[in-house]
Amino acid sequence: MRVISGSARGLKLKAPKGLNTRPTTDRIKESFFNIISPYVYGCRFLDLFSGSGSIGVEALSRGSEAVFFVDSDKHSIEVINSNILSSKLSHKATVLKGDALSVLESLGKKGEKFDIIFMDPPYNKGFIQPCLNIIQSYKLLSEDGFIVAEQAAEEEELKTEGLEVYRIKDYKTTKMTFLKYKDN
Repeated sequence: MRVISGSARGLKLKAPKGLNTRPTTDRIKESFFNIISPYVYGCRFLDLFSGSGSIGVEALSRGSEAVFFVDSDKHSIEVINSNILSSKLSHKATVLKGDALSVLESLGKKGEKFDIIFMDPPYNKGFIQPCLNIIQSYKLLSEDGFIVAEQAAEEEELKTEGLEVYRIKDYKTTKMTFLKYKDN
C-alpha cells in the first residue's frame, strides 16, 4: 500500500495486522481518486471505517483542507496515526476512535459538514444504511457534497430518503456506490 499522488506520493503505508481490516487495493484506490479528483482539493473529507487510513491519507496528500478518520479498533487507530505522521500532514487530520454511528452523531451535534464522506465498512454487515440515516438526519453532508460507500459487489443497491445513487463503479468483487442529495 502506498500514497499514489500528491505531496506524500510514494509513501509506503502501514496496515493493521490480522484479518480485521480489508484495505482498499491500490488499483481500486487509484481508480476511485481519478473519479473524485476534481473535488478533493480544499474539501472536508470524512473517512469512516478507516482501517489503515490509506484513503484519508491519500485525500490529505491531494490537498484536502481537513480529513477526519474514524475507526473503532485500537490497533487501527495506532496505524492511522503512524501513517498520518509519516505523511507530514497531521496538522490537517483529526482521528476519532469510536463506532461509526456514535461518532457520526457526535459530529452532527457539533454541526460538522463534509464535502466527501467515504465509508468502507465490513462487507455484508448492514453498517451502511444506519450511517446514511444519521448523515441525512444531521445533514453532515455539504449541499454539493457526495457520499461514497465501498461494498461487496453482491450487496443490494442503497436507498435512503433524501439521497440518490448517481453512480456505481464495479470492480469485480467490490463496488463503489456514489450518493448525493436529491435534486443536486
